[in-house]
Amino acid sequence: MLLARLAQVSREVAATSARSRKTALLAELFRQAQPEDVPVVIPYLAGRLPQGRLGVGWSVLGRPVPPAAEPTLTVREVDARLSKLGTVLGPGAQAERARLVGELMGAATEDEQRFLRGLLTGEVRQGALDAVAVEGLAQATGAPAEQVRRAVMLAGSLQAVARELLADGPAALERFRLTVGRPVLPMLARSASSVAEAVEKLGACAVEEKLDGIRVQVHRDGGTVRIHTRTLDDITGRLPEVTAAALGLPGERFILDGEVISFAPDGRPRSFQETAGRVGSRLDVARAAEQVPVSPVFFDVLSADGRDLLDLPFTERHAELARLVPEPMRVRRTVVSGPADTAEAERFLASTLERGHEGVVVKALDAPYSAGRRGATWLKVKPVHTLDLVVLAAEWGHGRRTGYLSNLHLGARTAEGGLVMLGKTFKGMTDAMLAWQTERLRQLTVEERSWGLVVRPELVVEIAYDGLQRSPRYPAGVTLRFARVVRYREDKRPQEADTVEDLLAAHPGVRP
Repeated sequence: MLLARLAQVSREVAATSARSRKTALLAELFRQAQPEDVPVVIPYLAGRLPQGRLGVGWSVLGRPVPPAAEPTLTVREVDARLSKLGTVLGPGAQAERARLVGELMGAATEDEQRFLRGLLTGEVRQGALDAVAVEGLAQATGAPAEQVRRAVMLAGSLQAVARELLADGPAALERFRLTVGRPVLPMLARSASSVAEAVEKLGACAVEEKLDGIRVQVHRDGGTVRIHTRTLDDITGRLPEVTAAALGLPGERFILDGEVISFAPDGRPRSFQETAGRVGSRLDVARAAEQVPVSPVFFDVLSADGRDLLDLPFTERHAELARLVPEPMRVRRTVVSGPADTAEAERFLASTLERGHEGVVVKALDAPYSAGRRGATWLKVKPVHTLDLVVLAAEWGHGRRTGYLSNLHLGARTAEGGLVMLGKTFKGMTDAMLAWQTERLRQLTVEERSWGLVVRPELVVEIAYDGLQRSPRYPAGVTLRFARVVRYREDKRPQEADTVEDLLAAHPGVRP
């Protein structure tokens, strides 16, 4: 498949808000694709690179390259070129990356160049997400959408299902079953603004601690244990204490869903960054386990004794979980009967926050396990942190944001009266906000760069964020997690913005 065709569909999907039209566009694209194209086409549509981030910035992408007159690049050729780019390391790597990117851009038409820039910078966000791709794939192959969705859930990979479907048709779906040893995508939770709202929506429900750890899926088959992350990476070798815990349980064959988290000596959770650093450590695992031990905490079971439990109501799955896993290794919870019991749910949330956890997940008692989906039967509730910060600069957008200033550089005040950058965000912005901030920031410009504008630090913006973590990339030594724009505060002066000291005081467990 030519990259030009993919870029065209990406542009058309971005231009429509109608889900039915998006589905039809993707269905036609899948009909034209070869099975071997799928591992590239699907992540590209979602704005992802199979290779992950390649470290190519605007210092390279901003260099003008004359475009090709006619499209010749195929998606598989582009994938091969980017894979080669990802192997470039060591002395002279920057120059070699620039050369390879230049060659790729020179082989691309103007439209393809625009698409590739967005892909390499993470700015392809046209709404062609996996859920819509599943519907398009079903339409293209004549398979029932629900069966395709379940196959993706059990395979843990839309690409794997798409390749088989395009090659062999709907009969291929029979190959995808829940199997101990093969991870599936986890069920995810939507957000609710309060416990009362969540209980009102779900009725009888369980209210469980929301831990700020690393999601894991633990598979045991006799004496063999495999541990996978929410992105299905195998991290078994990094977590010997989790393997030991799984081997100590009474069942011989099961799949458990939960988190690993590190606790400080006083029993309170360590910061997410410490847990993530430990889970990410591949070298000297024994020493890492001694310094930052982690504990598994389970909250669901997908399979037990060879039985697929996905379609059972949560009440029955939890009974199986309690049979397999001792209480200290299960997430804390309380069960409420409905809205009349909201006070109990609120009390549990308060005690959870007091113990240092980030909130609760409210789960309908009659809900099956919808792997790979952000269903309406799991609702997460956690306090929202907000800060008033100053815009220091903004980067030009790409894709549907071309021509708009999109990615904001955010600064907090220091005790000395200066400003330090805490991070960036392009999230939470409406089209109207993008247009307004582009015009307003142009008026404040002090310097134009290839990537955007440096502005006078006069505009205050309210930012919501999920937490704080250490980061050597920023002058304050910390950065915000999942920052997004709430609103602009033109009623505030920069001198009224929050300080780094305010931020650190609100997160005593995180220090630069």
